[in-house]
Amino acid sequence: MSRYRFLTATYETEILKTLSVWSMFHDMDLPRRPHPSDARGRSVLEHMVHQCMSEDAWFRNMFGIHVTDNPVPPNETRLDFIRAYARDSAARLAALERKDDPWWEETTPFFDALRSRAWTMTRRLTHSAHHRGQQTALLRILGRDLHSTYGPTADTGGLPANRASTIYAYSGLAELLDDGPKTPLPGAGSRSPSERP
Repeated sequence: MSRYRFLTATYETEILKTLSVWSMFHDMDLPRRPHPSDARGRSVLEHMVHQCMSEDAWFRNMFGIHVTDNPVPPNETRLDFIRAYARDSAARLAALERKDDPWWEETTPFFDALRSRAWTMTRRLTHSAHHRGQQTALLRILGRDLHSTYGPTADTGGLPANRASTIYAYSGLAELLDDGPKTPLPGAGSRSPSERP
């Protein structure tokens, strides 16, 4: 087994986290921005386009992994983005899982520098997590409930210290792609979702 298996395992969980966050939006949310009169903040739709285009470009240009000629779906609905990203990222994951240690250790162009592929993959993961955090903030701005992506949220009972639960929107990828009803949430409970006493 490759010593870099942790990178592919992390990428697999990051795919599910991205798809889970996207599943919490509604189609009517797609044009919404953090502030309606400020075009500097990406809309929900622009975030989805960026994730698909950026990840496709990184994998093609930095890893030599080309899985699609059309990373953005022809119909730009929430569910079409979810299904397109799920398909393409699964193909990327399968390609990564076939790579050996020397491949991960080779250098590759990273914008204006040369870095190992392992280093570059770490940056890809943090890049996606950064944008997912922005989208989670957008969900709160829009008044949407938040299921877990890493652990408890205010809608799953608050903080772990308050014995809040980790509750995912769906039990697995197949259920998420079917876009059925999400797991019910208990709400915040009586305690503030803050570490302050």
